[in-house]
Amino acid sequence: MSPLLLVLVPAAAAALGVAVRRDDRLVAGVATIASGATLLLAVVAWIAQRGTVTGHTFPLPVGELHVPLGTVTDPTRLALATVVALVATAVQVYSTWYLGTDDRYGQFAATVSLFTAAMLLVVVSADLVLTVVGWEVMGWCSYLLIGHWSRRPAARRAALKAFLVTRVADIGFVLGIVGLAAGAGTTALGGVVQAWARPTECVDTAVQTGLTVGEGLTACAAPDARLRAILLVLVVVGVLGKSAQVPFQDWLADAMEGPTPASALIHAATMVAAGTVVLSGLFPLLADSPSARWFLGVAVSVTMLLAAVLAFAQSDLKRMLAWSTVSQVAVMLAAVAAAPGDAGPGAGLLHLWSHALFKSLLFLAIGWAAVAAGGTAATALRGSATAAPVLRVAFLVGFLSLAGVPLVVGGVSKEHVLAAAWDGAVGADGPGVVVLVALVLTSAVTAAYSTRGYLVLTAHLRQRPSAGAVTPAAPTVLWVLTVLTVFGGLVVLTGSFGVHEVSLLWLVLTVLVVGVGVAVALRGGFDRDPAEVLARRFVPHADRGLGVDALYRRVVARPVLRLARLVAFLDTEVVDAYVRGAAVATRAAGWTGVRLHRRERPSAGVGLVLAGVLVLGIAGVLAWS
Repeated sequence: MSPLLLVLVPAAAAALGVAVRRDDRLVAGVATIASGATLLLAVVAWIAQRGTVTGHTFPLPVGELHVPLGTVTDPTRLALATVVALVATAVQVYSTWYLGTDDRYGQFAATVSLFTAAMLLVVVSADLVLTVVGWEVMGWCSYLLIGHWSRRPAARRAALKAFLVTRVADIGFVLGIVGLAAGAGTTALGGVVQAWARPTECVDTAVQTGLTVGEGLTACAAPDARLRAILLVLVVVGVLGKSAQVPFQDWLADAMEGPTPASALIHAATMVAAGTVVLSGLFPLLADSPSARWFLGVAVSVTMLLAAVLAFAQSDLKRMLAWSTVSQVAVMLAAVAAAPGDAGPGAGLLHLWSHALFKSLLFLAIGWAAVAAGGTAATALRGSATAAPVLRVAFLVGFLSLAGVPLVVGGVSKEHVLAAAWDGAVGADGPGVVVLVALVLTSAVTAAYSTRGYLVLTAHLRQRPSAGAVTPAAPTVLWVLTVLTVFGGLVVLTGSFGVHEVSLLWLVLTVLVVGVGVAVALRGGFDRDPAEVLARRFVPHADRGLGVDALYRRVVARPVLRLARLVAFLDTEVVDAYVRGAAVATRAAGWTGVRLHRRERPSAGVGLVLAGVLVLGIAGVLAWS
């Protein structure tokens, strides 16, 4: 099966969905059937594939640069494609109930299909051009999904904020990708990796995936390590922006203004997790560049702990999950930054897999609870999980997995991330020690806010809420995701992620760290919100994201606006002054000529004309000479 088929099916569904967007039933059928077909294709390909398979190439003639536009699949990529398609299918099915009365449901479903196609393109891409295409399409789709309820000013502002922040970061991403491709003479991922990692002796730089990388790629000189580090740092900047990592972290919490199914898609398996896929493809270069690894490692270490603390003190539980996503994506990237070169990025990709399952479960569950309770604030959601048995089970399993309790999918992947960070810490270089310390602290805080979330949703019962009119779509999706969250960790037995066995030490350490976090949260008792007891004064600051939004306006927005006003002033008052002056001079000369023509005799007028011609002739001769 061609890898492009995984991309073309949801892309075709997006085009067809736009064409029939006025018929909600037809749009729902197209969206759900296409996403289900994509999931089936991914599962079948994953089961059948035993090695790396290169897809068709469509070479573009771009001068001396070789652009093969190739795709590739292997068990890891197909496992990721499967979980992306699974979450997309869950979102599409769930949305038939959640947005069943929305007058723009057709546009939403089509955008979700296009978003899915873009993420799958990033997953199966073996060419940097295709990676950039998928990367940018996801940015555009996120803008549309976050601003879906565009009649609300808050949604419009959140969409614009996400678009601007990620676009600014993407400047670095595109520059880094262009530099890597130009230095390698090809956009093929395998060719880029080999060209920038080649040894001092002559090597054959044919792409490992079997793609032709063009002539002139065999070299006898080592690459410029400093230039390589700069280009990788630029790529990392783009990844930090897309993944809402420090200093770009503030946009993702505001993205909660979009519909809950959109939040589940963006936060669970697409966009914010795409950076982990991209850096995993460039992992051999990243592992050989200490500067880039330190830059990434420090950024994600700060992010994971900061976001976990902010999540604990959020007064809105949907925003709590948003900050949780920021923290958990940092955990994925931390495994890529800290893992030694011989270990590979498998632990980070495994956490991407698990995070997609339990975070989509939590978001979709809280969407149902919010419908029953009438809001997403913690005060409104108290006891809302009792609206339906599936909600109580879904929240229990989801928060256990988020906290990293062993055996459920989140615990399995987090243990492997800790093991990878330990291997990096005992290595000679890299940010392994910093990452390991941040991971341990973050795990404790994560367990604390997971406990808080579950207590608020279940134990703080005031009045049993009504589940409302719910179609079978919502409970079916939640039950499926709940089962997968419990047993999803068994994916390690397939060998798809190339991770090693975790020792009993990490199992014990995980239990201890989680226990500390749970104990801290329970200090507030079972009948009160732990955040109200332990962080009452910090809650308003956490809700504002520690004022980073105001800092954006002060440090970035205001200087840019002032510069724009200065440029506008120079354009209208200085540059245009010459144009206006020339116009005034021309009008004055015309007026003078008319007055002279009317007052003088014809012979005098002829004399003036001849004098003018003479002057112009002399000026022409002087200019020519």
